[in-house]
Amino acid sequence: MNEIVGSHDLLLVTLDTLRYDVAAELAAAGRIPHLARHLPGGRWEKRHAPGSFTYASHQAIFAGFLPTPAAPGPHPRLFAARFAGSETTAERTYVYDAPDLVGALAQDGYRTVCIGGVGFFNRQGPLGSVLPGLFQEAHWEPEFGVASPTSFEAQVERAEQVVRALPHDQRLFLFVNVAALHQPNWFHLPGATREAGDSRATHAAALEYVDRHIGRLFAAASSRRRCFAVVCSDHGTAYGDDGYTGHRLGHEAVWTVPYAHFFLEPAPAMDPVPSMDHAHPAEAAR
Repeated sequence: MNEIVGSHDLLLVTLDTLRYDVAAELAAAGRIPHLARHLPGGRWEKRHAPGSFTYASHQAIFAGFLPTPAAPGPHPRLFAARFAGSETTAERTYVYDAPDLVGALAQDGYRTVCIGGVGFFNRQGPLGSVLPGLFQEAHWEPEFGVASPTSFEAQVERAEQVVRALPHDQRLFLFVNVAALHQPNWFHLPGATREAGDSRATHAAALEYVDRHIGRLFAAASSRRRCFAVVCSDHGTAYGDDGYTGHRLGHEAVWTVPYAHFFLEPAPAMDPVPSMDHAHPAEAAR
């Protein structure tokens, strides 16, 4: 990571609430081809989430604690704050003297941008402002949120605008929290109804929806230079598993998540788009 940071753009995508078993099944069945082509060996890595719900997990992720490989460790981390006694900080770890990865990358010259999805990124109150407040620039609109059937398309469009507006020599750390997998997701499955509600099948349909559009996000992130991408879930969610529903609970369906990191090779340059009318910089007064 010490060779990557400073020379590459960086992309972190959290597929909020995505279960490992659903992600693995869809990859094996060829139902998420745009994601699968980037997964090492076409498969997700099985990992354990650092938290059981969005806020806790993202606080850990932004501190350098990405989901942990689901096997005995210790497992060296990609990113880590400098502190005595760390057993997962290795020679190849990007070590920083800052309380969080986002601030460290900003100190190293990156433009840090958040495109939020679920409510913890909506900046509609103090709690929803904590995570996006770590970034130099943050974006959220209702169209990006859990109730929108076209949330990911709207997020990708904003990401494209962000990239186009940057000077070419400006390094970028782009974070996207994808809300489409989160409940409610019934509207992603043809024939499903609000009355029937969400299910494992609608969860899978939501991932297929994300896959149809994620190629545009990858193209934007790698349009200026080689990009290092991390794509993972922050936690899973239960659909009646052993009687459990939802997350913020200690069930295997919640703690086990898919993970992958890979390089995105430079794509053709994007046409400049001057308008950023809907940008909401995190530092701007509300």
